Amino acid sequence: RPLTLLALLSATAPVFAHPGHDAARLASGLSHPIGGLDHLLAMLAVGLFAALQQKRARWMLPASFVLAMLAGASLSALAIELPAVEAGIAASVLGLGLLIAFLARLPLPAALPLVAAFALFHGHAHHAEMGDGSVLAYTLGFALATAALHLIGFALARLVPDSVLGRTVLRISGGAIAGTGALLFGA
Repeated sequence: RPLTLLALLSATAPVFAHPGHDAARLASGLSHPIGGLDHLLAMLAVGLFAALQQKRARWMLPASFVLAMLAGASLSALAIELPAVEAGIAASVLGLGLLIAFLARLPLPAALPLVAAFALFHGHAHHAEMGDGSVLAYTLGFALATAALHLIGFALARLVPDSVLGRTVLRISGGAIAGTGALLFGA
């Protein structure tokens, strides 16, 4: 159901194609994390990785990603450049994929800044690609879409049984995400 909802939301973007309307900005913001493979995989990977963690980390990692992503968007809005934004995004896909592939359980003081650093690059890129219109509606859109993708990744990981086969599925998924991240460095 969440994937169907996201597909329907992204499919409605042409209906709001007239510039200057908040609905257009909201739809554009909602579709931005879904429309790019790099953003999509990173957002899903945060949810997958969070599901592998213990207790508070399960909600703190996705929440910190969204907050740090908003901070990255604010840096872009203030014309404060981050170095190598696209490389940072590719590194997030590669790094998160590797963490999932190795079924890593990091202590929260290590995982939190790592996930937040990755989020800064995604937020910076989201804002830089905004175009004209309502920054508030667009930002709300990409923040909601990101949170939804985190939830989908989390739910998918929790659906996988804690068995040899289940762990293998997670490892292969993480490897595929990491492989895509490695390819993004060459793009």
